[in-house]
Amino acid sequence: MTLFDLPDFEGHEGVHSFYDEKTGLKSIIAVHSTARGPAAGGCRMCDYASSEAALTDALRLSRGMSYKNAMADLDFGGGKAVIIGDSREQKTPELFEAFGRAVDSLGGSYWTAEDVGVSPADLENTRKATRYVAGLEGHAAASGDPSPVTAEGVFRGVRLCVERALGRDLTGVKVAIQGVGHVGAYLAEKLHAAGAKLIIADVNQVALNEVAAKTGAEIVSTDAIFDVEADVFAPCALGGAISAATLPRLKVKVIAGGANNQLADAMIGQTVFDRGILYAPDYVINGGGIINVAAEIRALEAGGAFDPQWVATKLDRLALTLAEVLDQSLAEKRPANLVADEIARARIAAARA
Repeated sequence: MTLFDLPDFEGHEGVHSFYDEKTGLKSIIAVHSTARGPAAGGCRMCDYASSEAALTDALRLSRGMSYKNAMADLDFGGGKAVIIGDSREQKTPELFEAFGRAVDSLGGSYWTAEDVGVSPADLENTRKATRYVAGLEGHAAASGDPSPVTAEGVFRGVRLCVERALGRDLTGVKVAIQGVGHVGAYLAEKLHAAGAKLIIADVNQVALNEVAAKTGAEIVSTDAIFDVEADVFAPCALGGAISAATLPRLKVKVIAGGANNQLADAMIGQTVFDRGILYAPDYVINGGGIINVAAEIRALEAGGAFDPQWVATKLDRLALTLAEVLDQSLAEKRPANLVADEIARARIAAARA
């Protein structure tokens, strides 16, 4: 099977692999679409089981960024970078500078930012070799860490879904959060402030303890999170959390979280719908971070300052878009993920025409 035959290739404009012997950099940058503008999407560093697994992740994440940027009504296409390696053991300034040279070789067709395993400090080293980096601090256009804005968008989405599915506000609602990294931790604090009761799981015990101390959350194992009694399941870790194996274990009425590619495959969305669970398509609900990054890129290109009001307006619109997707799903009796996919593809096609 060639690259073009892979199920997740889906018309990618470019898939680029980079290797730097001196630093050990092994990276894939996938550019799904530039129809709406230059591709924008974060860089993820992960100790993948194989190069094939890294490629699949890059392709799925890149396509998801095309859809996310379209649904957030941004003038950007979709792309994603992955670096193969243990983010806890193999990071060096030189490795990220080499990654910057890889990004720069694409001539501005791809802008990078942070994702799982990559920090703003890492991107400072990337920026030494390319200007096509966003999500940094210390300059007039800087947007900083996008995680709080992602969490704000997810919080609004969870609140909307609870109103739709349960007919109530968040007071006393039980939310099971899978993953309390940057986005999950911020989300937990927002939900706690709104009166929700939290159950959390993560592989990072330190992060769990910190979130529990701030929110009074109950801690369970990473496997037990699928079996708890809750109203909402919020995936905020890596992708594929909702699968044929895990879905039957969930007792919730809402699935809404910050992770990318939450559904193991598109057909799981039909099963979710058939079970009467309200699902917020991931690339719609978690678009706040890329909105923040997009504001920085706009400012950098224009030579101006970061505009928080532009971000706020786009975030408001994102909540309305989610509501429209859920309304159409209900009216047409079709899974929300399929409805969102069709809207995103139509927006990309319109830009290409």
